[in-house]
Amino acid sequence: MEYVYAALLLHSAGKDISEENVKAVLEAAGVDVDDARVKALVAALDGIDINEAISKAAITAPVAVAPAEAAPAEAIEEKKEEEEEEEEEKKEEEAIEGLGALFG
Repeated sequence: MEYVYAALLLHSAGKDISEENVKAVLEAAGVDVDDARVKALVAALDGIDINEAISKAAITAPVAVAPAEAAPAEAIEEKKEEEEEEEEEKKEEEAIEGLGALFG
């Protein structure tokens, strides 16, 4: 993950995302640099519009969050239904007790 962060930092600073620059950022952060990973990262980012990739990620992120936000609403609805069922059972028990008192 730190390799990607190094590339994003370089991009944000307006610097070229090259093997030397990525390696320098990682070394400055105290990371033991794997030259093969640096080379793979730089090759993977070649020709990629990072601003476009970031904007696409920002657009899709709320979609991923939406189901998680829906879950509490569903949980609240289920809890309400359970409470309503418990109230109905309690009323039925009270009604049965009342009938029992008549025939007591």
